[in-house]
Amino acid sequence: MKNKQILKEAKRILQFEIKGIQSLSQNLNLRFCDLIKGILNTKGRVIVTGIGKSGHIANKISATLASTGTPSFFVHPAEAGHGDLGMITKGDCILALSNSGESSELYPIINYAKRYNVPLYSITSNANSLLYKKSTVGLTLKKVQEACPLNLAPTTSTSMMLVLGDAIAITLLNIKGFNQEDFKIFHPKGNIGKDLRKVSEIMHTGKELPLIKESALMDEALITMTKKSFGCLGIISSKRNLIGIITDGDLRRNMRSDIINKSVKRIMTKKPLTINENFLIGEALNLMNTRKVTSLFICNKNKPLGIIHIHDCLRITT
Repeated sequence: MKNKQILKEAKRILQFEIKGIQSLSQNLNLRFCDLIKGILNTKGRVIVTGIGKSGHIANKISATLASTGTPSFFVHPAEAGHGDLGMITKGDCILALSNSGESSELYPIINYAKRYNVPLYSITSNANSLLYKKSTVGLTLKKVQEACPLNLAPTTSTSMMLVLGDAIAITLLNIKGFNQEDFKIFHPKGNIGKDLRKVSEIMHTGKELPLIKESALMDEALITMTKKSFGCLGIISSKRNLIGIITDGDLRRNMRSDIINKSVKRIMTKKPLTINENFLIGEALNLMNTRKVTSLFICNKNKPLGIIHIHDCLRITT
């Protein structure tokens, strides 16, 4: 098969899946609202389940829910009938996925939900199925052709389930007000966790700060600047407010034989760029790259609390 034919086939498959996903928004109705409200009223966890390809999608949806503020875990329906039903408590709710809605492996879970009044939510393409009929709230997918040319392998239908699961998880996230700080708690590792750390966690403080009083001369400033090794020096007023900064660039622009006898106020750049302690490391790194600076003072009401160098950020984010 030639490259042109391969790309043509890939595009054909993507079009099938795109059409399936587009049908979701066209058919979304108040049952979606009822499902969201039901989950919000759940005191326990959202137990997500499904068999086969739907089971793989269910596992992913459960992971997304758990990482975005809705406690959840996946229960395999085959294992449920062999003791794992004990993982489901009366305070939980169940979200079951099945394209046909007639997968026999789901029967023990359906029966358990009805016997013990555990709310049962479902996503299926069959409104006449046992699963849909026994659900507290059921969402139905429009029946579409699978991307598989045999119309057999679950492809379009599972993509639709996955996207609908994302819609559920992120709608819940927004309603609950789940924010970056909450996200960081659940994602302490990996690039997400790194980027969500605050500059206050890595900033240099106390005696490490390159600061000097506004009354000082440049001979003292050069010594302090060299000793602190940040490539800059903060100038503070008698009230310890940051009023200016001297950088390597300022030194080059003012390099004269008499520079050491000048006041730091004559050399400094006024109103330096600063950030507060709640800035994320990723935000600070972006700002330094945009403004082409290598260090930033962290201030609270113009009083310097710390300083970060671009290398501090890069060590965390790489």
